[in-house]
Amino acid sequence: MQTAFALVDCNNFYASCEKLFRPDLKYAPVAVLSNNDGCIVARSKEVKALGIKMGVPMFQVQDEIRKHGIVCFSSNYALYADMSNRVMTILEEEAPRLEVYSIDEAFMDLTGIDHVTDLLAFGKQVKAKVDKWTGITVGVGIAPTKTLAKLANHAAKKYPATGSVVDLMDPDRQKRLLAIVDVSDVWGVGRRTTAKLKARGIQTALDLANADPKSIRSEFSVVLERTIRELNGVSCLDLELVRPTKQQIICSRSFGHKVTDKRELREAIAKYTTRAAEKLRGEKRLCRVVSVFIRTSPFISNEPQYSKTLSAELPSPTDDTRDLLEVADVLFTRIWRDGFRYMKAGVMLADFYEHDAFQQDLFRADSTKPNANALMSVVDKINHSGLGNVFFASQGVSPQWAMKREHLSPAYTTRWDELPKVW
Repeated sequence: MQTAFALVDCNNFYASCEKLFRPDLKYAPVAVLSNNDGCIVARSKEVKALGIKMGVPMFQVQDEIRKHGIVCFSSNYALYADMSNRVMTILEEEAPRLEVYSIDEAFMDLTGIDHVTDLLAFGKQVKAKVDKWTGITVGVGIAPTKTLAKLANHAAKKYPATGSVVDLMDPDRQKRLLAIVDVSDVWGVGRRTTAKLKARGIQTALDLANADPKSIRSEFSVVLERTIRELNGVSCLDLELVRPTKQQIICSRSFGHKVTDKRELREAIAKYTTRAAEKLRGEKRLCRVVSVFIRTSPFISNEPQYSKTLSAELPSPTDDTRDLLEVADVLFTRIWRDGFRYMKAGVMLADFYEHDAFQQDLFRADSTKPNANALMSVVDKINHSGLGNVFFASQGVSPQWAMKREHLSPAYTTRWDELPKVW
């Protein structure tokens, strides 16, 4: 049985989420900004048409923003995560297997579905359902391999005549598309690899598909050899139904203003530690190593510079926020230096273990706090419910160090007090 995959990709996802609850912005140019409102990290199609590049600092395009009436939003992660979950839930109902590839992309396994319905019709059905139920428009690319599905999705976005759905199961259609796609647009082919391939005369995706796999493997890598086979319709990449366990968890932010006060920076470290611990429990893992770093801005040459990272190993692996806060505060105290204007700080957790799958130290008493698992579970449940927020006093009550988010939209879907109102 021939394999079949569909890649479903949300169009201009962050900008689309912002427009969703602002009908007045349906045809307006909308841009979403990075942390501290520094750079443009997402653009609506109207902003792309103006030639404004991804990642450009906001201050460099202030004239264009005023001239074209571009509406800018601070990144609203709660909104984007919730809308992503709604889209993925719909896709899970439509296919027997689903791989959530990123916040706005997912691969669907459509193998065997063509015995029941036409794949192009199925793709249109999925697109229509997501559009109707969430208001988020998507593109759908269907092909016998994940790499070809990526290219089919690329074509669905690029060519309006496709209706945002492309079926690339036919080998002749595959070759026609590969012939007009630049090799740099092939999934997994980076900038350096592109330069090397073009130096060998491989300009298009079809050129790459026709290259000798063994020769490519010896000169480049087994990964690129696998890409060639995928371009020729041989499925080498199965769905990843279970995401690989993270090797480390990092929580860090740039500050809304330069921080010189020790208490403020300590609060920031406590906040990041708490967030990292929450992510750790979400992974259902324990960690043994905690690292803390603080640094000034390397872009301000006329100020004294300081950057320091320090790590510590815990006696026993833990996911208890209280244990991690205690270690992080000791590390912070050791690396803090007066007289600097700090721009960024962060916490990293590493050396992960599964619960009850690590060797206890025979010469140390069990340091686990009574009812720790139950307490952390309750804290996470409350904070994820949207009905309240439980935090540790060390995080501070009114942090002055928080990142700048002057253009933040309401949560809309995750807070009762910010639900959209219809008059």
